[in-house]
Amino acid sequence: MAYLDEFLLIALAHFFAVASPGPDFAIVLKQSIQQGRRNALWTSFGVGLAILLHVSYCLLGVAVLLTQSPNVFMALKYLAGAYLAYIGVQALRSARPAPAQQETVFQSQGVESSWIAFRRGFLTNALNPKATLFFMSLFTLVISQSTPLIVQAGYGLYMALATWAWFSFLSLVLSKPSVRGFFQKSGYWFDRGIGVILIALAIRIVV
Repeated sequence: MAYLDEFLLIALAHFFAVASPGPDFAIVLKQSIQQGRRNALWTSFGVGLAILLHVSYCLLGVAVLLTQSPNVFMALKYLAGAYLAYIGVQALRSARPAPAQQETVFQSQGVESSWIAFRRGFLTNALNPKATLFFMSLFTLVISQSTPLIVQAGYGLYMALATWAWFSFLSLVLSKPSVRGFFQKSGYWFDRGIGVILIALAIRIVV
């Protein structure tokens, strides 16, 4: 109870951060529509697990190093931008299916393995400078230095579970047959649209 106020502040800040549109939402949306519920849930698990990566380097003091090393942080930004741009270009290069194949194109795309889906989610969040800045600010400005490490680790575990739960919920909603059916009617253009969004996010991250 001694750290309840601090926890509530962290939970509120995390809620607004995770609910705001960004690369994580874009990739979960893409997986939900194109790959289906199972793969979207694995992608959501990857996003949630990547939160523990951010928490770990903050607890180890690496966040302080990043704040004092602009070149390292810039390298992270360029790496994240390149990864998102790569996924976006892949989406833009998707071939337009023949009219007879438009109804089955999404089924043919549903061969992506769970590992690839998980990796997409993990790398998208792990390389997201927005997430890096959020956790750096959280652990250096919001969480008191006197807060025990075990309590800070508890905060991190909560944020990882909450992130996983939020994107899993989105996966369940977005992968409903009615929702997928709506997007599948114009699947080629949806794929192109997601590609443009991912490339725009990449440019925004770098700039």
